[in-house]
Amino acid sequence: MSVRKEDNEQLFYRVQEQNLLRQYDLLSNCIEIGLEKGIEAFDKYTLWCLNQVAVSNIAQFGGRYRKDPIYVGNHVPPHFDRVADEMDRFFSVVHENWTILKHPTALPAYALWRLNWIHPFVEGNGRTARAACYYLICMRHGALLPGRKIVPERIRENRAPYYAALQAADRAWNEGHFDVSELADYLQGLLKAQLQDA
Repeated sequence: MSVRKEDNEQLFYRVQEQNLLRQYDLLSNCIEIGLEKGIEAFDKYTLWCLNQVAVSNIAQFGGRYRKDPIYVGNHVPPHFDRVADEMDRFFSVVHENWTILKHPTALPAYALWRLNWIHPFVEGNGRTARAACYYLICMRHGALLPGRKIVPERIRENRAPYYAALQAADRAWNEGHFDVSELADYLQGLLKAQLQDA
């Protein structure tokens, strides 16, 4: 069962907002478990659950990797046959660099960019990427962080710098480099604002 935006836009957006609230509740639980078990608790099952909740009653294939081509503006994500492998590599980068990259928002920035780049789900990729990013921010700080408005909400409120930072990372990647520094700096500013607002 799902509602289409074209059929009832008001209901669609209401369901989407309620899903975000449920996703944030689930995300809090996931972070608590991650803090207890360590970074290896961040896995595909966590993302599948976060995605499924984000798109409940909007998309029928929530919580599963896509099996179809998808297009995002000018970006063409990897072929669906490569999604599972790309995601394995994504988790490997996070786990293997957890103790190496000490910058508080470097790996969260990587997660935010790479999940958007792979676009592993049919729907809700941005929402899932922002949730994963925040999970890693909290894990890096060793706590579920306080604040009336958390980083994912702050991203949603002003998307222009977010998109610009994602595009900067894409350009670097297309030129054969890995550079998410603009995105990491952007996240650091949002995190600072969240903690000041606590």
